[in-house]
This record gives sequence, structure tokens and C-alpha cells, in this order.
Amino acid sequence: MKRLFLASLFTVFALFLTGCQTTQQGPSAASRAAMLSEIANEKPGNYYIGRRYYKNDYRFWGYVRRPGQPWSSAQMVMLNENRKLAPDRDAGTLGMDNGFEYILHGNFSGDRVYEPASNGIYPEFVLTGYELRSRTPGPIFQNYAAALDPVRRVIATPF
Repeated sequence: MKRLFLASLFTVFALFLTGCQTTQQGPSAASRAAMLSEIANEKPGNYYIGRRYYKNDYRFWGYVRRPGQPWSSAQMVMLNENRKLAPDRDAGTLGMDNGFEYILHGNFSGDRVYEPASNGIYPEFVLTGYELRSRTPGPIFQNYAAALDPVRRVIATPF
């Protein structure tokens, strides 16, 4: 009787495991390679590339890097909107552009700004203009879906 119970338990467990599947958390090699190729072909110039990174509880804007530089070199920034409103604020819908990529015009002021919810100090970027580059850019985070979830209080860093 005990042997029959163990055999049944093992069978149920084995059937349960066959129903499980592993999901890919990180970006595919092909999408990552395409993004790196695109970065390598960016024209140098007096502009920046920005990736909106919206979280409900935080007030930073997102990551900013120089053209031709990898996302791992990007800096999380606080946006100074005295000269130009951020794209989502300009549209009247805060966070609607989470994950979008922009060509940003402006510069780093040299000041650093405290963001209380993350207890972080971030460089200030003075925005003077922007152009939407992509609504669906390549992945820059290891776990892209979790990184872009505006409710999760985790600050992912690009790789």
C-alpha cells in the first residue's frame, strides 16, 4: 500500500513538472545584437539618447547616454523641465511613454538632485527639446518586463 502511494505521488509530481516551462527572462541574442549594431551606427553629434524609465513612486525621468555609447554607460537623470516639458507631461499623461526611446536635446547642468523615494542623488539634465526615436526599442535590461513594470519598486540598471 505504501509503495503504491509513493508510486502515485511520484507520477503526479512527474506530470506536474512536465506542465512547467521555463520562460526567457532576458533579451534574445538576436535582439541584443541588433540593438548593439544600431548603437554602433549612431551619428556623433550634440544630442543624447534617452530611455524613459517610469515608476509610480519615483520622480526620476530615465536613462540618458551619448550617441555611440552603450547603455551600460547611461546615467539615471532628474529632468529639469524649465525650458521644455518632458514628453509625457507635454502630452498630459504621466508615464505613458514608459520604455520609449528619445533623441534628447539639452545638457547636463552639473547639479545633482535628491530624489526622496529612492533616496538617490541623480544628475540634472536640462531638457530643451526631444524627438521620439522608438516606441518599441531593443531591450536594455536583463529582465525587461519586470524592469518596466511601473508598480515594482526596483530600479534596474541597463547592461
